[in-house]
Amino acid sequence: MKSRSDDLYFLLSVVDSGGFSAAAEQLQVSVTRVSRAITRLEQSLNTTLLNRTTRKVSLTEEGRLFVEKVRGGLAALEEAEELLAIRKQKPAGRLRVDAANPFLLHQIVPHIRDFRAAYPDIELELTASDRIVDLLERRIDVAIRIGPLEDSSLHARPIARSPLSVVASPDYLKRRGNCDSPDALRDHDIIGFTAPEALNFWYIGQGVRVRPSIRASSGEAIRQLCLRGNGLAYLSRFMIGADIEQGNLVELLSDHLVSPNPRELVNAVYYRNTTLSARIQVFLDFFETRWNFL
Repeated sequence: MKSRSDDLYFLLSVVDSGGFSAAAEQLQVSVTRVSRAITRLEQSLNTTLLNRTTRKVSLTEEGRLFVEKVRGGLAALEEAEELLAIRKQKPAGRLRVDAANPFLLHQIVPHIRDFRAAYPDIELELTASDRIVDLLERRIDVAIRIGPLEDSSLHARPIARSPLSVVASPDYLKRRGNCDSPDALRDHDIIGFTAPEALNFWYIGQGVRVRPSIRASSGEAIRQLCLRGNGLAYLSRFMIGADIEQGNLVELLSDHLVSPNPRELVNAVYYRNTTLSARIQVFLDFFETRWNFL
């Protein structure tokens, strides 16, 4: 690397403050030190970066192009250093986590004991919301959201995709027969959501908008209804994967499922203007190695 990072910071300070004296005051160093840093840069790059007059300092065209790249590079360097520093810290304090009730029950609660053993100084507050909540109003630090995101004020950390499956209990299928095509759905009882209505659109074949015989507001309630033989349901694998493996639910219409689809997305979200704290970082790093979405 031809230029040292300290000299690059000095250059940005001169550009942003408008002069050598202002930069020196801002950085609490001598004007001579700032001047030498810029000279070193120009010599190492064999390029004039600044036009100097008695009244002002301005960037040359080469300087403008160089500074644009420097800003991005230093920002990436600072982020990398911050992440390393976070991992060396001992995270402590309150962490408020929000997720849909099924996700909370099946993907977070089973691992809380191990998380607490690893990070005993983090005080967890878990809330279950089957609808999207206002993070700021509810004082939520990080939320796990399933499906497409619409709030542009949030920063999203993609976690994974969780496929959806059409399932029914063996008891239900014994009583009502198999469902081997999207058209056959009309001959079966469907368990769907009370709201939003978009959740009753199933990504099967060309897409099917089902008419539920039973509706529930919670995905976990729908799962329980399905396990008890009340009909067919269309649910994420993060909540029914174990049920399928244990034979308590049977997958249907696998050859007709459309994947990927928007409802498979799983993101961790937090406000963009909030620095990613050590608590959020270690929480996501810990759970991402344990979550099972298949």
